[in-house]
Formats: sequence, C-alpha cells, structure tokens
Amino acid sequence: METILGKQPTTVEPIRGKLGSTIIGPRNYERERQSVDLVRPPATDAGTQPSYKWSFADSHIRIEDGGWARQTTVRELPTSVELAGVNMRLEEGAIREFHWHKEAEWAYILEGSCRITVLDLAGGIYEADVEKGDLWYFPTGHPHSLQGIGKGGCEFLLIFDNGNFSEDSTFLLSDWLLHTPMDVLAKNFKLDVGVFDNISKREKYIFRGQVPDTNKPSIPDHARKSKQRFTHKMLAQPPLKFPAGEVRIADTTNFPISKTVCAAHVIIHAHALREMHWHPNADEWSFFIRGRARVTVFASSGMARTTTYQAGDVGIIPKNMGHYVENLGDEPVEMLEIFRAPVFEDFSLDQWLAQSPPRMVLEHLNLQDTEDGKRFLDALHRDKVPVK
Repeated sequence: METILGKQPTTVEPIRGKLGSTIIGPRNYERERQSVDLVRPPATDAGTQPSYKWSFADSHIRIEDGGWARQTTVRELPTSVELAGVNMRLEEGAIREFHWHKEAEWAYILEGSCRITVLDLAGGIYEADVEKGDLWYFPTGHPHSLQGIGKGGCEFLLIFDNGNFSEDSTFLLSDWLLHTPMDVLAKNFKLDVGVFDNISKREKYIFRGQVPDTNKPSIPDHARKSKQRFTHKMLAQPPLKFPAGEVRIADTTNFPISKTVCAAHVIIHAHALREMHWHPNADEWSFFIRGRARVTVFASSGMARTTTYQAGDVGIIPKNMGHYVENLGDEPVEMLEIFRAPVFEDFSLDQWLAQSPPRMVLEHLNLQDTEDGKRFLDALHRDKVPVK
C-alpha cells in the first residue's frame, strides 16, 4: 500500500509497477514501515552505498541514578566519521559529574532546563541556566558540569567533533581521584589523608544531587567570572522565514566560541521540501526531532540512495553529496543539520542554475527553444529558498 496523505502504509512490499514480488519469508513489519524507501526504493536509486541512518532507539542505554545516556558514533553508524552524538537525560537535581573530554562538546537542549558550569583557560568560571532550544559549547579539555533543574529535569543532544568519540571514555573527577595515591591527594590539597577516606570506589558519572536554587548562582561569591560566552539561545534567534518553513543558523558569526561545530535548525512544513543542495565544507550529521521525512543522497557515478527518517533518527550526508529533505507527513518536520565546521555553508541547485547562462541551462535539460524551457527559467530563484 502506498503512502497516502502522509500516513504510513500498513504493509510494505518490494514491488514497483510490474517489478519485484512480495516477501514470503520472516519479516519485521514495524521496521519495514519505518524504512519504506529501503524496502521499496524509488526507481532513481542505484548503486551500492553504505548506510546513512541510525536510530537512537537502537543504541544501548547506560542507566544511572537520576538519568541515562545513549550514543551514536562511528561504531554504531560507520558513516558517522566526523561527529558523534550522545542523547542524555538528567532528572531534576541529577548531576553529570565534573569531567572533560579530548573532543570539543556542542549541545542542544531538547526538553527542560539545565545548569552548566565550565572553567576557561584564564581561570574564570562560567555558569548559566539553559532551556529548550539553547546551545552550549565547551572547547577541548575544558572542565565542566551539568545538572538538571526545574520540574522534570532535562534531555539534550551532545555532539562531539570526532566520530570515534566514546561517552564511556571521558575524564571523570571521581575516576581520577580513585586512581591517585591517597598521599598524593593529601599533598595536592594540603590536607590530612583521612579527608579522602570516603571518595567513591567507582565513577559517579550521573548521580542525584541537591536541587539548586535557580534564583541564585551555585558558584561561590568569590569566583572569578569568565569573560567568554559558552551558551547561545538558538531558538530565540529571529528565523529566516520562507513560505514552506524556516531556518536558524548558529555558527561562529553569532556564537564565536563554537569553532569546530555549527548547525542549522530547520522547520519544513507539511509535504514541503528542504531544497536540493550540498555542503562543501563538512559532512552533515542530521538529527530528526519530529515528523517523517525522506532523503535521497546523490553520490555521483550513477549512485543514489533514499532513506526514510522519523523522530530520534540520525542521518549522515557526506560532504559535497547532493541531497534534499522531503516532509512526508501532515505535521512539520523539525531537524538539526550539524557540521564539524566553524561556519555553515551550502550550495543551492536552484540558485546556481538561476545565475548560469540560460541557454546552457536549457541545453543541459534538453529544453532549448521550448515553452517548458521558458517556464523552467521563470521558476528559478536568484536568492536561496532553502525550504519550498
């Protein structure tokens, strides 16, 4: 049964016109309904390509006291070579313990509120409360903490600028103290050895803490305040609005500290299209927040692959590969396009053709000296229309 008015089919068969046949062996109906374009790819798909899709629903969840974490890295999705993602949940008061990473960390708050702290290289501390649609960025090696605040705590997406990242390989305070001789701890802090008798015998990672008073800072009054801004209110930005959706971009032009990761927040209205385009400076790491969409990746050399996505899915589009994002449903698609790059860059097929020699454009399409050719030229846009 074909998709009708944005509704998913009850069954999917690998039949296209007179080609193909039914599946009569074992099958996973639910998974097939989520991947219609893999079970019955469009006739334009061709060639052998790696998988560009992973769902966080398929990731192992590490369950802790007050929260959980799951990740999508190059181990789960081999095409995720430039970036890795972690989906994390903290209940109100729950703490992601003091730690730091070899990689830089970028984050988007999906729901709720979180209090973050981070120390800069000048010895200044930065503290901020972030909410849905806000970002933070911690450069490599910067020690930081996270704590869920407000009723319900928070959930967020973390992005690291190395696809081989592992959430289980962070530098944790409790882990370091546990693996340092007690006499060295005493000497470092100029205290008696007995002070450290109660340090944890295992890493704390995520644990329940006292719920902070959100009406006042948690850092000490004498703390030296950082002069840098480690957070950004992405959803508070005025969007670039188009008839079929809207776009917000956060990169070093408006979030200067985020030097290795940038992103676009995109809304695609029902049955509309994120136009045909490509990115010249980095792979795209897509995260779908709501809605259903399909993406065709054109890989040159006669190869193309179409994949269906829904909320919680991750998509990879390698650098310079042409693609689009089509909303398949009656509700908006909300997604993040994330890149390991300081600035957001894309090329629009529409804009390119609009400013190329008209005769040459029509000759490429075999539309020269025709009424259809005139209509095609009239439909082109000199200025980008990212969602149409």
